[in-house]
Amino acid sequence: MTKRTMGNQFFQSLRIQKIAAGVAMLAIFVTVLSLVVFEGTKKNVTLEADGKTVELKTHAKTVEDALAQRDIEIGSHDTVSPSVKTSIEDGMTIDWKQANPVAINMNNDSTTIWTTKAAVKDILTEAGIELAEHDSVEPSLDSKIDEQGEITINKAFQITLKDGKKSTKVWSTSTTVADFLKNENIQLSELDRIESDKEQLLLPKSIVSIVRVEKVSDVVEETTNFDVKKRADDSLLKGHEKVVREGEQGKVRKRFEIVKENGKEVSRKLVAQHVVAHPKAKVVSVGSKVALASTTTAFASPVASAAKKTSVSRGAGSKSVKEMYMNATAYTAHCTGCSGVTATGINLSANPNLKVIAVDPSVIPLGSKVWVEGYGYAIAGDTGGAIKGNRIDLHVPNDGVAKQFGRRRVKVKVLN
Repeated sequence: MTKRTMGNQFFQSLRIQKIAAGVAMLAIFVTVLSLVVFEGTKKNVTLEADGKTVELKTHAKTVEDALAQRDIEIGSHDTVSPSVKTSIEDGMTIDWKQANPVAINMNNDSTTIWTTKAAVKDILTEAGIELAEHDSVEPSLDSKIDEQGEITINKAFQITLKDGKKSTKVWSTSTTVADFLKNENIQLSELDRIESDKEQLLLPKSIVSIVRVEKVSDVVEETTNFDVKKRADDSLLKGHEKVVREGEQGKVRKRFEIVKENGKEVSRKLVAQHVVAHPKAKVVSVGSKVALASTTTAFASPVASAAKKTSVSRGAGSKSVKEMYMNATAYTAHCTGCSGVTATGINLSANPNLKVIAVDPSVIPLGSKVWVEGYGYAIAGDTGGAIKGNRIDLHVPNDGVAKQFGRRRVKVKVLN
């Protein structure tokens, strides 16, 4: 091959390489240009997804296509604005909110709803639930739903609170009495009590009763009656009496422990007593002298003559009788708190007509025979919680007689 031929082949090969390079450059240019044109034809879209903002370029035709390109699957309860069938426009903003399940517990009933709302208040509004003034909700209305996705509503109902003497209507969401006391910040003293079980369930129109109990001391001074002592006096005519010494009442200071419930006294217990002054007995002389008719009297009668001849014993009528005035009431064997059997074992239920009186044994010993003005002879055979000092209680057959007797001040004689 000649040199000229070899030169032509070299230049021809060089020309082919240049052409190939030019074609390659053209292909690259076209590709780049196509990419630029492709990218340039994409539309700018702002995507708001669950609180996050994403700027994207897309050739998607609809909102649904744009979300699908981001691998967003639209749930049946999700909200998309604008709608999924809306055509994509440059500069459009797509707002997608994913719905979440929320359990609403109310009055021991639970309902689950799907919502895109986050605030408790908005969720309840969307669910059509209205809250009254005294209802409680957890979490609070202004807070956002937590990860558990649960709202608890306690509907308030009205109950009656009787606290001591005061009665009020109270709205409450408490479940038990104990829960109610805690929520209402009601303090109880050691003696106070609740008239129901603290674990008792509260329902509409329930009544919570609190009895306020207090113990107080009361010091009183009471007078004690004096005895009347009679003694025979042969210097006085029979049927005549003379007061030798006036009686003086004694005085006793007593301290009581009083229990009050809601301000009303329910019990009184004597815890101490002190004699301030002892009573002094009244001394009365009773005449025992018998007057004899004079034998020189012109109008002497046979009786007087007999009296003149009859000797009178100086010892007759000299026995001392205890006599006093006391406050008397009447009771029956069937009175409230009565057993029908006295403190000394007398069965009044079986013997309604027996004359028995209840006494303070320190004043009239049990078993004494007595005479009571307006009642007659009786036996001191019973006691009573309220029968203290100068008080006695007379047993009668029935309530009618007891009411008729009422309360009287009577003379009492202790015969033995």
